[in-house]
Amino acid sequence: MPGLSFTLPHWLYWIGLIVFPLVAMILSRRPQPQEKRYTLPLAYMIAVTGGILGLHRFYLKSMWGLIFIPLFLFVLYCNAQTQEARTVLSGFDNELRVAERTLAREETRVADARAGLAELQATVDAAEDGSFAKKAAERRLTRAEDTISKGEARLTEARAALEERTPLRDDAAETRAFWDNMAGYTFYLILALLLIDMILLPRLVRRANETLPPHEELTETELALKKAEAAQGQKPDAAYAENWIDRLSLFCGEFVAYWAVIAVFVYYYEVLARYVFGSPTNWAHEAMYLMFGMQYLIAGSYAMLTESHVRVDIFYAPLTRPKKAWVDLLTSVFFFIFAGTLLVTSWIFAMDAIAVPSGNSILSDWARGQISFGEMVGGFGFDQWTNSNIRWGEISFNEWEVPLWPMKWVMVMGGVLLVLQGISKVSKDIRAIARGN
Repeated sequence: MPGLSFTLPHWLYWIGLIVFPLVAMILSRRPQPQEKRYTLPLAYMIAVTGGILGLHRFYLKSMWGLIFIPLFLFVLYCNAQTQEARTVLSGFDNELRVAERTLAREETRVADARAGLAELQATVDAAEDGSFAKKAAERRLTRAEDTISKGEARLTEARAALEERTPLRDDAAETRAFWDNMAGYTFYLILALLLIDMILLPRLVRRANETLPPHEELTETELALKKAEAAQGQKPDAAYAENWIDRLSLFCGEFVAYWAVIAVFVYYYEVLARYVFGSPTNWAHEAMYLMFGMQYLIAGSYAMLTESHVRVDIFYAPLTRPKKAWVDLLTSVFFFIFAGTLLVTSWIFAMDAIAVPSGNSILSDWARGQISFGEMVGGFGFDQWTNSNIRWGEISFNEWEVPLWPMKWVMVMGGVLLVLQGISKVSKDIRAIARGN
């Protein structure tokens, strides 16, 4: 079975987090066609991302996609058998390595003991009976004989293990190679079928569109009914925007919402790489939990604007708008304590991430308020770049080693957005109290 060795470049990760949401936002604002049609670009995208499962066929309402599923399941079964055979093979290899090391060690020890046995025996015979020299010689002779007997026993056991385990190891290797080849051949068959479908997709899309029922315009009654159903639904996001801060929060919330789509593609790739190709990544999980952490921080102001945060409304909900404004105004003290702490702490984290101080860094000292801005600028010298105790640009400790300083600055952005949205909320509450509605 072919393997995958792709590692996501750091630059592509950060650029993807910026470019993908912008493209998605542009596409989402395009006018939607009134008539439902199958499109060739979407069919190709589904074929590229989920073609090995036949999803492009299901998109076009073709049951020929069922051919791909048993083949894919067979690949998963072969990979499971390969993994099991690999485990067995690893166990036999370890036992054989131990036996080979035992042979190499004990053969030398037994040979050396045999070579000195005659000399030790002669020393014993030549020594005076009952003397200390004779007793010492006898002890050395006994140890040499024990070394020979125990070594021969270990050699016999090691030779038996080699003789017994070698055929089993070879069988396990053949089993692993068989299932690995079966998985590879089946996967190549899936790729061949997918390549044929890639060529046939334009015709398949045309045929699928020809089978669609004729488009019928909605009557005025049906249009009115749809408008009434929409009016009873959730309040649109645009209705929350009353100033530039609200519009900024809406934009940021929509921007990071599309990151969830990135997670779908990344985890889909991770599952395929791990269970189909036997090549788990060292970057997918870390990339996504960092992304979701940034999403959580940036979306805080959006959730506050659209009142999406969890709260208990037993006493709050029945209040009139001015009374709600008074309650919000009084409790905003606790909000600004939290938001201010988040902003200050994330600012320090971000400065530490730029110059990681395992020793002393004037940049970190300035961020903590320990020195003034002038002292920080005046203290910047060549030693700040050559000091081995200062590492510029914090990176993760995992194997992927992605830079972490951009994430720390996203924390600052999240804190700023939250404080700004709090200011916007306070201004709205004050207006509501002044107007009495």
